[in-house]
Amino acid sequence: MIKIAEVLPSHPSSLWKMVKQCGVDDVVAGFDLGSSGDPAEVHPDQRPWSFTNLMRMKAAFKDGGFNCDVIEARPPLNKAKLGLPDRDQEIEYAIDLIRNMGKVGIKVWCHEWMPVLNWTRTSTVAPGRGGAYVTGYDNELMKNAPLTDAGEVTEDQLWDNLKYYLEKIVPVAEEAGVQLAMHPDDPPLSPIRGMGRIMRSVENYQRLIDLVPSEANGICLCQGNFTLMTEELPDVIRHFGDKIYFVHFRDVRGTPDNFVETFHDEGKTDMHACMQAYRDIGFEGVLRPDHVPTMEGDDNNNPGYSSIGRLFAIGYIKGLREAVYAE
Repeated sequence: MIKIAEVLPSHPSSLWKMVKQCGVDDVVAGFDLGSSGDPAEVHPDQRPWSFTNLMRMKAAFKDGGFNCDVIEARPPLNKAKLGLPDRDQEIEYAIDLIRNMGKVGIKVWCHEWMPVLNWTRTSTVAPGRGGAYVTGYDNELMKNAPLTDAGEVTEDQLWDNLKYYLEKIVPVAEEAGVQLAMHPDDPPLSPIRGMGRIMRSVENYQRLIDLVPSEANGICLCQGNFTLMTEELPDVIRHFGDKIYFVHFRDVRGTPDNFVETFHDEGKTDMHACMQAYRDIGFEGVLRPDHVPTMEGDDNNNPGYSSIGRLFAIGYIKGLREAVYAE
C-alpha cells in the first residue's frame, strides 16, 4: 500500500506532533545548505550529506516514530547542469550523497534538472477558495524578465549535460541500492528567462528513462506538473508503472502558461482515478502532499507549505487511499 509521508525538518517541532497525530508514519527529509559554506572548503564529514549527518537525521526521525526513506534536498549541481568547469566536483558531491544514503538505508533520492531557476511562481498570494492564499504562474508577466547570469541555455545543452551526469551517478546508485527519482520542471515550460527546461513532457520523461536505462533511473511523479503535461494522467501513471519511485500528490487549475495551485479536492485532476492507478501498478512507495494553500490562521512565510493546509491534505489523501484500496 502507498505510504503517506510529509516533508519535515530534521529536529522535533510542533509540525512533527501534528503530522503524527494525523497518523503519518513516514517522512521526506532534507538538509540545510545555508550554513555549510562552499562544500569544497568544508571537511567531507561536516557536509550536510555526510554519513554522520544522514545517520543522525535518520535516527532522530526514528526516535520520533517516523520512517525515512526519501531525501529531497540536493548538493550544489548548477555547474553540472550547465556543463561548466568543475562540474565533476559537483557530481562527486552527488555521488557522496548517494553512497551515504545507501549506507544508512535511505532508498530514494529526489533530484531535478532545473539550473539556476528552481520552481518558479509569479504570485504567492493568488486568491484561493474561501480567501486562502495559493501560488500561481502567469507567463505574460515573465516576457520581459531578464536573462539569468547563465545567459541563454538550450535544451540540447541540458540533455547533453544530463546524460554526462547520469552516466556518472547511475552506476553508483545501482551499487548503493538507491533509486533516483527525477522531479519535473516547475512549471513544465521552456524557455524561462532564456533557460531551457527539459523535464516538461511525458515524451521527455520517456527519453530520460531511455537515456541511461537502469533500475536506478526513474521518476518523481509530481502531479501538479504532470497534469499540466497531459489530459490523461491516470494512463500516464500506468504507462510509467514501476519507474515511479516517489509521488508528489497535488493539483492545479489552468495551463503551463497560466495556472494556480488548488486544494486537493478542487483542481483539474481526477485524484480518485490517479489513486486507483497507483494501486493498479502496485506502487508501495512514498507519496506526500505538496504545495498546499495557506489557510486562515496560518502564515504565508513559506508559501505552499503552511501547517494547516498540510493537515487538510493529509486527511483528504488518507480518505482517498482508504476508499480506493477498499474497492
